[in-house]
Amino acid sequence: MSAPTTVSQRLDTLPFTRRHRRLLVGSGVGWALDAFDVGLVAYVLVALKAQWHLDATQLSWIASIGFAGMALGATFGGLLADRIGRRQVFAVTLFVYGIATGAAALSWSLGALLVFRFLVGLGLGAELPVASTLVSEFAPRRIRGRVVVALEAFWALGWTLAALVGYLLVPASEDGWRWALALGALPAVYAVVVRRGLPESVRFLLSKGRTAEATAVVEEFEAAAGVRPAGDLVPDPRPVGGHGIWHPTLRRRTLGLWLVWFFVNFSYYGAFTWIPSLLVEDGFTVIRSLQFTLIITLAQLPGYAVAAVLVETWGRRRTLALFLVGSALSALGYAAAGSTTTILAAGMALSFFNLGAWGALYAVTPEVYPTAVRGRGTGSAAGFGRIASILAPLSVPVLLGTGGSAVVFVVFALAFAIAASASFLLPETRGTALD
Repeated sequence: MSAPTTVSQRLDTLPFTRRHRRLLVGSGVGWALDAFDVGLVAYVLVALKAQWHLDATQLSWIASIGFAGMALGATFGGLLADRIGRRQVFAVTLFVYGIATGAAALSWSLGALLVFRFLVGLGLGAELPVASTLVSEFAPRRIRGRVVVALEAFWALGWTLAALVGYLLVPASEDGWRWALALGALPAVYAVVVRRGLPESVRFLLSKGRTAEATAVVEEFEAAAGVRPAGDLVPDPRPVGGHGIWHPTLRRRTLGLWLVWFFVNFSYYGAFTWIPSLLVEDGFTVIRSLQFTLIITLAQLPGYAVAAVLVETWGRRRTLALFLVGSALSALGYAAAGSTTTILAAGMALSFFNLGAWGALYAVTPEVYPTAVRGRGTGSAAGFGRIASILAPLSVPVLLGTGGSAVVFVVFALAFAIAASASFLLPETRGTALD
């Protein structure tokens, strides 16, 4: 029996090996460090409000300026990933945002902190879509969605670590928030590990005519699986219909992705950036609000676990829609919550469904584009979504003035419902080969 020779055939027929695990964990650690940085901001805001006597508008700018950087980083990071490689961009962006986070710990004024947070966002925004693209391009077809959701689950680990640090370290001293941000410099060190330890995407190498390098990488994965190398590697056939993300063959899916990314970002970052501060506004002590946020955050992990199963057994699109509807209902529940028990229950449900939706979204996004534009397609969707990340924290003070926390979460529920509707513009990609 002749061995398959195209990149999709040779990678898709492999079992999940130690090389896949190394790639997943290596990318996942970077992902967790990203989540740690983003999640930590919510706790820093609580400390700075008291220490620097900041009002709600100033606090919202601290949250939003990082997302402005993420919008630019995601867009240009995707373009660079299609030009110079997934691994290169991944490593560089880890280094940039690690250094900027460490510098933010030294901030001497609100203006300085805003500058550093913008630089953090540049690196962070570029890294996330590139990492998911890299992992997606290596994962065997039958478990590709599950593997990408597993990558996304590292976000919950990083966010949980941020919650622990925020709960234990930030309120411990006047400089607690500085020490917490200083820990965010770790990605700069980890960037060296990424640059040396992770492989470059085989599909990217082939798209640039670097066949010998691509063959060597595939043979390493085959050796880890105990499979005899199949000889020369040939690219997959180019898909019919052009490669622009707004080409008629891709237009519907691009529109669907942009809408889902926008409204999920709006609700997620609006809610989880402000929950600790909103709890304080509702009369809870700082320590109590941080404790509640930690408990709510822990519900992210089972959300990812359930999504990882459903994306392969039920499909990407239906799983995404289900978790978005669940997010909308949970946000409505939080808006109506009036006791400690109901606040915790609704918050945990929101955490469960929202992060499960993120897992499904990251699984499907790279799969809807051909290799030549996969980086820019994924990056542009993430970049457009980051516009909502900028608007969401800024909108919360306005919504609070309109009708308090209840109005805030009703608006978030509406955004989740729109995202759920837009998910049906996407194709079902379960079991399909990339390209």
